[in-house]
Amino acid sequence: MIEESTTARMATEPLRLLYEDERFVAVHKPEGLLVHRSPLDRHETRFALQEARELTGRYLYPLHRLDRPTSGVLLFAADRETAKEGFSLFRNGLVEKTYLAVVRGWIPEAGVVDHPLADDLGGLGGASAQPPKVREAVTEFRRLAVFETPFAVSKHPTTRYSLAEARPLTGRRRQIRRHFKHIFHPLVGDTTYGEGRHNRFFREQFGCSRLLLAAVRLALPHPFTGERLDIFCPPEESFLAALRALGGEEAADLVRTPGFRRG
Repeated sequence: MIEESTTARMATEPLRLLYEDERFVAVHKPEGLLVHRSPLDRHETRFALQEARELTGRYLYPLHRLDRPTSGVLLFAADRETAKEGFSLFRNGLVEKTYLAVVRGWIPEAGVVDHPLADDLGGLGGASAQPPKVREAVTEFRRLAVFETPFAVSKHPTTRYSLAEARPLTGRRRQIRRHFKHIFHPLVGDTTYGEGRHNRFFREQFGCSRLLLAAVRLALPHPFTGERLDIFCPPEESFLAALRALGGEEAADLVRTPGFRRG
């Protein structure tokens, strides 16, 4: 079973190197690319981990993951010692993660979703598995732009969307997608937690079939130098094209630079 219908095709964008030192490597993962091999798609032949190793000529260790349909910054460790320290940073909440998302409706200017989530095993738990644990999950968000299209996707004569910045303070699987669904603002292009009519509208009207979620920033204390690593990468063109189609030329220009971020 493939996780997302919109990612049944292979990713076509190449992996791009964003940062490299003796300890860490960061790349931009295109939407549609798995981070590593997964039972969810046994026939896939491309993986971010393998391509990052080929790109750098180094044996790398993934420190976190991005959902297959999510694009953005992905961080690897270059050795076991760094992997151990990196895992500790993620586990202790010392890595700041910033995402951009397009969601249905106009969200508040800012807010916090504090809503526990059951472990999401991605369909791999099996019938005899124990009930999933429910864990603390917190996501901060703020509104960057709003859009209103002259199309009646539902009973209203126009349809509203928001561009959101989301910062997960915990690391639950699919946390941002599940939290925005919880507050009734599901992500556009989300075939698991979203709304089919809005996904179809974007496909048919704008030619956009991707999940509109991009990891644009990772910031963390370098465990060996003491310096602060701050890695930024704007959303890929397919995300920006969706913003422009909504009438968000200024928003598309804004998120191409680090300037929209929090201090």
